[in-house]
Amino acid sequence: METEGKVTHLLEQLRSGRKEAESRLIEVVYPELRRIAMRYMRGERPGHSLQATALVNEVYLRLLGEGDRSFQNRAHFFAVAATQMRLILVDHARRKRTQKRQGERVRVELTDIVAISEDKLDDVLEIDAALERLREWDPRQCRIVELRFFAGLTEEEVAEVLELSPRTVKRDWKVAKAWLHGELSKESAGG
Repeated sequence: METEGKVTHLLEQLRSGRKEAESRLIEVVYPELRRIAMRYMRGERPGHSLQATALVNEVYLRLLGEGDRSFQNRAHFFAVAATQMRLILVDHARRKRTQKRQGERVRVELTDIVAISEDKLDDVLEIDAALERLREWDPRQCRIVELRFFAGLTEEEVAEVLELSPRTVKRDWKVAKAWLHGELSKESAGG
């Protein structure tokens, strides 16, 4: 069974209460979750494998802990995972920035989710702020950016998750990228 069908099948088993499906699901989705986490971590200092692993573990716990397990399919699962990773990174950046401004010492624990370098805190927060502005302007385009860029889903997978035509996804993706580029360019120019 191909990976896409296998993930969807395991999610269906999990929804129906088959506990043994969870361990099989971990084996199947872990490499893809790790790829998404590494994509988020790209551009950071080298040697973040432990932190990417911790990010994957935190996301997996959020997705399959005591919460809602009603994922429609593989694409929906990874879309939610990507959104959770973004939220974890943004929360972490905000905590680090607050601690830095307050002049507090930051005790680094092995259980820290992500070690974001000091020079990247503003980048994470700027991207998040731009995405929030995009969400206000066009929520669908914001969701498409999250699914395409952060989750790495294809246009066809995004269309499936959002129940849109691939043509609509392609058009919105193009417009959203241009809009975000303009917004981020304004911020980096001080405007």
